[in-house]
Amino acid sequence: MRRTWRQRFLTTTILGAGLFGLAASPAFAQRNPERNAYFGQTHQHTSWSLDAYIIGNTLAGPEDAYKYAIGQPIRHPAGYMIKIGRPLDFEGVTDHSEYAGMMSLANDPSSPISKLPIAQKLKAKTQQEINKVFQYLAASIAKQQPIKELTDPKVAGTVWQQNNAIADKYNKPGKFTTFCAYEWTSMPNNQNMHRNVFFKDCAKVPVAPFSALDSDKAEDLWAWMNDQRKAGNEVLAISHNANLSNGLMFPVDVDGKGRPIDSAWARERLANEPLTEIKQVKGTSETHPDLSPNDEFANFEIMNYLIGIDNSSAKLIGGYARQAYLDGLAMQDARGYNPYKFGFVGAGDSHNTAANFTQSNYFGDHGLMDATPQSRLAGRIESGMNILETGTSGLGGVWAEENTRASIFEAMQRKETFGTSGVRIKVRLFGGWEYQPEMLKQKDWVKVAYAGGVPMGGDLPAVKGKAPSFIVQAVKDPEDGNLDRIQIVKGWTKNGQTFEKIYDVAWSGGRKIDPATGKLPPVGNTVDILNATYKNTIGAVELKQVWTDPDFDPALQAVYYARVLQIPTPRWSTYDAKKLGVLPPSNVASTIQERAWTSPIWYTPSETARATASRGLTVAELKQRGAMALDEAQLKEFALGKTLKVRNTVTGKNFDILYGADGRRVVTEVADKAPSAAQSFEVMHNGVTGSTATYIIRDGQLVTTIDKTPFAVTVYKLDDKYFGARSNEFGYVNYEVEEPKIAN
Repeated sequence: MRRTWRQRFLTTTILGAGLFGLAASPAFAQRNPERNAYFGQTHQHTSWSLDAYIIGNTLAGPEDAYKYAIGQPIRHPAGYMIKIGRPLDFEGVTDHSEYAGMMSLANDPSSPISKLPIAQKLKAKTQQEINKVFQYLAASIAKQQPIKELTDPKVAGTVWQQNNAIADKYNKPGKFTTFCAYEWTSMPNNQNMHRNVFFKDCAKVPVAPFSALDSDKAEDLWAWMNDQRKAGNEVLAISHNANLSNGLMFPVDVDGKGRPIDSAWARERLANEPLTEIKQVKGTSETHPDLSPNDEFANFEIMNYLIGIDNSSAKLIGGYARQAYLDGLAMQDARGYNPYKFGFVGAGDSHNTAANFTQSNYFGDHGLMDATPQSRLAGRIESGMNILETGTSGLGGVWAEENTRASIFEAMQRKETFGTSGVRIKVRLFGGWEYQPEMLKQKDWVKVAYAGGVPMGGDLPAVKGKAPSFIVQAVKDPEDGNLDRIQIVKGWTKNGQTFEKIYDVAWSGGRKIDPATGKLPPVGNTVDILNATYKNTIGAVELKQVWTDPDFDPALQAVYYARVLQIPTPRWSTYDAKKLGVLPPSNVASTIQERAWTSPIWYTPSETARATASRGLTVAELKQRGAMALDEAQLKEFALGKTLKVRNTVTGKNFDILYGADGRRVVTEVADKAPSAAQSFEVMHNGVTGSTATYIIRDGQLVTTIDKTPFAVTVYKLDDKYFGARSNEFGYVNYEVEEPKIAN
């Protein structure tokens, strides 16, 4: 006899609380104090998400997601069977909390949701009917007008309980871990501000999730999370797709409610959001070529648009993790707090109930929109998204004592995590003051590393040596390409300016860094593009190194994280082209260098060390000396149509800046050599030699817009000297300006 929905739900609940609860005995799982690497998915949608349902994923719900994750075949929305190559270690299904499950369950005759009067408005058979229902629900979300019959805790709470019972059913401590989780889907004006919310214990969860229907402000989500902890429900949030946030994900001036950012806001963010997604199907959020022009590997799976708007683009400033790390250092230095000490995970955001992690077996991410090679290579734009630019799911990695909810959750809390582009590279990073190269010859080097320093996600202890050392190890995915190199990405700040530099610290083969360019030669390329094949005849199986920062200044804030690159392999679009017997598309890369990123390690100077630093001049100090800002009329007379000679007092670099009468600003660097990698962030803001940008004189400031973000310079006069202060340098006056000359 076929069981009813209620019978299935009760059985699932009993199993979750009973049989699998017994399996949670500590004796069941072997604890490793030196921790194991576990790979999992922290961002997965099923038919219970509204947007997944309207693109054809109408049948496969949360239970199917867990079946897929543990290695069982399930049906793709297009009808064919799919199966994961290697089961995951953990997963949290994160369906959108806004009307989660309502469309799917309203159209399921066995569900009690389908018996509700409101369900008649949600029932749909044809795609046209489905779209109409979606518009009805989406409009209520956009207008912040909840449909009471669907948000009633007796209704929404029942679906949430079913979600959690399914998670409990598949949770097998020591073998496969599930989490009670969901996605909070804030999207003001099509700007992505989403967070995935995870609970530590499915027995300690709220009656219903907090959704964007309750509030689309992250500050309100954090307040709700704080209340959950007070009630005994341990919870954390993971932000994602900062690259599509239009610069809102990592602000430095005002919060989501328009209030000035302060130390209390920073504490709230740190307490609630320990992690962010570094890579998922809608692009990477590490950095962008315009933000890091000297990073030769910055142009990796870049996507930049506003969700739902075709031919759109999002602001870069405030939308990438590396820049957030740098701004956080400057905020700590200037204001005494850093809201951006978060770690990395990789994740999927697939709406197929299943995520694909390998380029060679790609089956799309968005239901029927990209279910076939033909549809994927057609170059379609859907909801602002270029299908060709979407990618495989990222993977989250954690270093935990055992494969259990408590251990994995605690690893996420302490940020001992890493993200990959989908491959199973294992990478570790430790930081300390006394690590020596000989350590890596010891069998117990990991134990020694923990004892003598901190793992990724941590803060370096007080200074004990001249410069910190870092132990980094990467082991290749046994079923994918060999390793090219390990890099350490360093960021630091001085007097409100931020800098970055990338160090190659371990690499395969006999390559040597070019002393003229400071670059390591490419690893090579064995990819046969026409046949979509490659050879693992180059690269390394494992790379590890003890590296000491050669440019360390104990007086300056700093952040370090590791990035691991594989050798080039074919991208999914190249595999698809081979299947169809056509040439790979020319507007996306034919090859890809898969990679992994560790969470950072931070260095904060002591007050004694800070006292030894040469501190810059601040706006407040300049005003105290009697300086006056030029007003609009004075500024026009001073700069319009003239070339200003500007000296950056932090770097010592000199620029000629022409503020043309035509509203174009031209920057020319006065230097004997090209800018160094360490100065790349400064170059981005000030412009490289010969670069142009539009500007206006407004409210007594020279306002230049770069990548849709305005940067303002205020010019001050003190006696017969002129000084410039940029709006993005946290109250410092870092520019000396000579008397201008009239342009020809």
